[in-house]
Amino acid sequence: MIRLYNTLTGRKDPLKPVTEGKVGIYACGPTVYDYFHIGNARVFIFFDVLRRYLDYRGYSVTFVQNYTDIDDKMINKAREMGISVKELADIFIQAYEDDTAALGILPADHHPRATEHIPQIIDLIRRLIDKNLAYDVDGDIFYHVGAFPDYGQLSHQDLEELVSGVRVEIDQRKKHPMDFALWKREKAGEPSWESPWGRGRPGWHIECSAMSMHFLGETLDIHGGGQDLIFPHHENEIAQSQGATGKPFARHWVHVGYLNLEREKMSKSLGNVLTVRDLRKTIDPLALRFFMLSAHYRNPINFSREYLEQAAKGMERLNKVIYNLKDRLDKVEAGTLDKKESDLLDMLQDYREKFIAVMDDDLNTAEALAVLFELAKTTNTYLNRPEGQKKNVLEPILNFYLETDTILGFIKNDSTVILEKELEKLIAKREEYRRQKDWAAADAIRDKLKEQGIILEDTPQGVRWKVDEKKNARQRKI
Repeated sequence: MIRLYNTLTGRKDPLKPVTEGKVGIYACGPTVYDYFHIGNARVFIFFDVLRRYLDYRGYSVTFVQNYTDIDDKMINKAREMGISVKELADIFIQAYEDDTAALGILPADHHPRATEHIPQIIDLIRRLIDKNLAYDVDGDIFYHVGAFPDYGQLSHQDLEELVSGVRVEIDQRKKHPMDFALWKREKAGEPSWESPWGRGRPGWHIECSAMSMHFLGETLDIHGGGQDLIFPHHENEIAQSQGATGKPFARHWVHVGYLNLEREKMSKSLGNVLTVRDLRKTIDPLALRFFMLSAHYRNPINFSREYLEQAAKGMERLNKVIYNLKDRLDKVEAGTLDKKESDLLDMLQDYREKFIAVMDDDLNTAEALAVLFELAKTTNTYLNRPEGQKKNVLEPILNFYLETDTILGFIKNDSTVILEKELEKLIAKREEYRRQKDWAAADAIRDKLKEQGIILEDTPQGVRWKVDEKKNARQRKI
């Protein structure tokens, strides 16, 4: 049975969807005014793996992830760039899709935009006003938290604790300091829509309630995002949604732990925000995915180049095992198994059961990778044994790796692995020329690789290589 840690209850709860065999997931997506950073990437990767795993376990999954395409940041950035808010959203939605594809993240079943669901947002606000949970102040609509007794249930705080612990914008028009905007009246030069309360635009929190219920019904199976969204965003979503429907908004609240950069919290004020777009210029984005999977999603994780390189090496070890399995399969035949081979296949079933057990236990990808590394050692021993190998042993092992990769998603295609093997040979040959002081031959290899879009870097730790993204982009345009 799959168990997920539920922020609402504070424990690992068995997954019990509203409709047996079907799971609806809503994960908060990006505000599309800039490239997303590696902390966001951790959240997006987790929900991609969760969605894949539930599919693997036989559930019919509907995954919804929104784009926030109207808010103050969007408006300010569009003004700076001299373009419309919609043009800004289009630019960064495309950037999001490019960067997530590079990370091996599958597109959601639905990627709704807030601006395309204004009728649903208005309808939800109207329901809250009718229930005296929201009020109109000169065209601004506020949610009245004091009228919702369960406010604070997700963050496990009462209203007074929240007021004393959080800085809130002072607005004397509010009935309570924690009241938040559902609808903002029109301001000059800002996008706006008609509503029963005059022209305006939605607040941030209301869009997720309206869109999630539109696609998944009034009670979601799983909702979540980063830990930073627990309060106020998800707390406010519960107040809006349950206030309107009288039903539990989500059965499971799942939140991903923080990512620190070189042991410091990432923030724009510190100037230490690292985007996936920037990181892709120097590293294989699948290595970043592998790095994120190497820790349990609820634990804080510290990012550094050193840790990322360690993750890249671990990923490469597993990819080499998979490549070697494929390569050897073409050269052997099936046959009668000896005792060691029969034992190995029995062990393979144990590995599969262990993999499922740790993933069922709150999606423990770190332990799942440990299972794959343990199997890699056993596989390498078999690949190197003098008695030879058999197809009907290699094939089930390979299939298990391919099966688990439908969830974890870090296996490179064969051409990439072959390219890296050829690169290793060329780099080794270049190093030999350098030791012989045949600089012309060494430079010829460097120049040949540069023409192919591969840049070599000589460092005190040895030779490193990276893809010339600009050259590759030019080649793709050609």
